[in-house]
Amino acid sequence: MKPHATSENKASPSKKRANILFNVYPDIEQTYDLSHHLYLIYSRNITKPVAMTHLAQWFNQIELTDIDSFQILRRTFENNYQNIINFFDNRSTNAAAESFNTKVKDFRRQFRGVVDVKFFLFKSTKIFA
Repeated sequence: MKPHATSENKASPSKKRANILFNVYPDIEQTYDLSHHLYLIYSRNITKPVAMTHLAQWFNQIELTDIDSFQILRRTFENNYQNIINFFDNRSTNAAAESFNTKVKDFRRQFRGVVDVKFFLFKSTKIFA
């Protein structure tokens, strides 16, 4: 693996601790490198084709490991690839919709179910509109 600090004297205390940890537990370094690589793919402002190339390289790196968590993550990506890659069209997620859905569920739970649907819809529009 690659060294994480060029000089021990210039490394911050957290980098020194990380180097010690990575020397003792190389699996943690491999896990860190893989997760950091995925973070870098999603944090950069890149186009969809470039992202697809980077993700393909990341998948290849995962196939070389024997870490079960990353194998599960790779399968999840493969099963939902089109939806996941759509993030790079306009860099947006469905977080706002999920948040609204949670608020509606909490509101419904607060009233222990919905008996009068018209009133529920009226009250929902007043609160969330």
